[in-house]
Amino acid sequence: MSFENLSIGKLNGVGAKRVEQFKKIGIETIEDLLLFFPRHYEDWSKCYSVSEAPIGENCCVKGYVCTKVSTVQIRKGLTLFKFTVTDGIAKMQVTLFNTKYTAEKIYRGGEFLFFGKVTGNFFRKEMSSPAVESVESDKIRPIYRQTEGLNSKFIEKCMMSALDLYGDNLEDDLPEEIRRKFELCHKRFALENIHFPESSQAIEIAKKRLVFEELLNLQLGLLMLKSHKKQGKTTPISRDFTPFFLEKLPFSPTNAQKNAIKDAVFDMKNEVPMSRLLQGDVGSGKTCVAAALLFNTAKNGYQSALMAPTEILATQHFSSISKMMKDFDIKVALLTGSTPAAQRKKTLELLKSGEIDILIGTHALIQNGVDYKNLGLIITDEQHRFGVKQRSELSQKGDNPHTLVMSATPIPRTLGLVIYGDLDISILDEMPKGRKSVETYAVEQTKEMRIRAYSYVKKYLDAGQQGYIVCPMVDENEDFDLVSAVKFYEKLQNGFFKDYKLGLLHGKMKATEKDEVMNAFAKGEIQLLVSTTVIEVGVDVPNANILVVENAERFGLSQLHQLRGRVGRGNQQATCILISNAESDESKRRLKVMCSTTDGFKIADEDLRLRGPGDFFGSKQHGLPTLKIASIFDDRQVIKITSALAREILKSDPKLESTSFSAIRKNVEKLFQKQFTGGYN
Repeated sequence: MSFENLSIGKLNGVGAKRVEQFKKIGIETIEDLLLFFPRHYEDWSKCYSVSEAPIGENCCVKGYVCTKVSTVQIRKGLTLFKFTVTDGIAKMQVTLFNTKYTAEKIYRGGEFLFFGKVTGNFFRKEMSSPAVESVESDKIRPIYRQTEGLNSKFIEKCMMSALDLYGDNLEDDLPEEIRRKFELCHKRFALENIHFPESSQAIEIAKKRLVFEELLNLQLGLLMLKSHKKQGKTTPISRDFTPFFLEKLPFSPTNAQKNAIKDAVFDMKNEVPMSRLLQGDVGSGKTCVAAALLFNTAKNGYQSALMAPTEILATQHFSSISKMMKDFDIKVALLTGSTPAAQRKKTLELLKSGEIDILIGTHALIQNGVDYKNLGLIITDEQHRFGVKQRSELSQKGDNPHTLVMSATPIPRTLGLVIYGDLDISILDEMPKGRKSVETYAVEQTKEMRIRAYSYVKKYLDAGQQGYIVCPMVDENEDFDLVSAVKFYEKLQNGFFKDYKLGLLHGKMKATEKDEVMNAFAKGEIQLLVSTTVIEVGVDVPNANILVVENAERFGLSQLHQLRGRVGRGNQQATCILISNAESDESKRRLKVMCSTTDGFKIADEDLRLRGPGDFFGSKQHGLPTLKIASIFDDRQVIKITSALAREILKSDPKLESTSFSAIRKNVEKLFQKQFTGGYN
């Protein structure tokens, strides 16, 4: 019996309204429901007496109700229900808020279980808003992510119905030999015990199995994708022109840059299209590597396209790459959303005729009407900001062109297996000579400390250098943050920095306005740029050497590291000041990490640990299927094991065509269906 496409509405108690509510949390079928795993558990099986209950912790307390339930109406819409619980030795005051249904179940002399946080002290314990159950409910309870009108308890009830509906028809997707070899339980046991665990040990056994399967499916899909890409053929470049390019550079490339160029050119000499990631920390010299490959492509008679996520970054790439190509007969052009119509028309004509060698731009590069004569190489910068679909659309502009993706978001090497499993990886782990580390300080958000920080900024400005003050943007779509940025700019312009030339840059400005501000800043016409995180990517002004980040606790570590990369791009000593009102230990620890290291990989590792892959990468942007139970950070050892196993499986069965792998193939295709089209055939 197949439940693959069986609607959630087939379960008892799930009508049309409930179906819509389930849709909001991504559940449409019964199979979706079974793969909707608990966020955490409440362990009702480990009960404490009132006297033993640990203060300050969530726990289950067993006790007898020794008083009547008193009702207190605080105000309209808020009613408190109070009573006392005892174990015969100690007592605990319990308060319920607006839960008349639960209060009506409570009676004097009755024994109940109460799950919640115990507060108070040794002499007087309290518990507010606990979950209340009968003493027969001493088990481990799943707690699910909820949405309006759909609580965890109802989801739990539906989950039980779904498992009952499956009965004994739940077949295992993993072949028995794999389960035996890696000591994995049957899928039926795993699903039953991830949702309704017999014990905490059973949760671990179930989780081990489900994590293993999810990561195996993920790695199989990524490897098959890589293999699928390599089935296509492209026209290889015939000659390596790198020495001619390097000879004209005004600086000496690092060994890491030379190796990255060498590896990419080797790939491009093959008929199999290159699919390579160039990963490097802020300021490690990715643009130079990209330029060498663009140069090689042009000298071999092919066109290239470089796509950047913002007009500012695209314009900057156009400027720097044009300079690198000035001594060669290579035509470079720029195409963005704000390119004037007449210029755009002329550019497209020259592109189609083959007179343009390198086209640099934004999403405009993948629009209809942008036709290349012989596209041989595509490069996407800040890869994590593009979906896989966009990268694919650009690839389709040519006949299996070589692909290089660049990212300044450092990722721990082990995790590259998953994040960029469909790509070969080059890492720039050396900084150019003469580049100094940015000194970083975290200060409290007090009037005194802000004045000291701003006075320090003035020292840089008075010395003829430039700087940034970054305002927080919790959400780029929130007008509140835009208003606060504008008001903040006006306050500084009319106050502390009234004698200086200030500029304002934010995401809601038109592209032409942003360009005007950035050009003025680059020319030195603006001394201090007040900005939102729009400067996070790619703005390169070597004279900017002081950065202040307001409310630094609101930013992720990797984002702070990207922002810090905007200063110290010349050979002057640069400073970053993080102003925050961080109160939690975690926030303080994050800022301490920023002050103690400029190593992007260490920062990424810590950021990933603190925030998880969803927030760190932005799953909608980086194109990876969303992981339901595995953790890219916590399950690194499993990533290694499943990576090796996936390669072993595909070596003997490249398309998973054998009967024993048919279920796995189906799951792999389902996992990637929203990210990739065309299958694996």
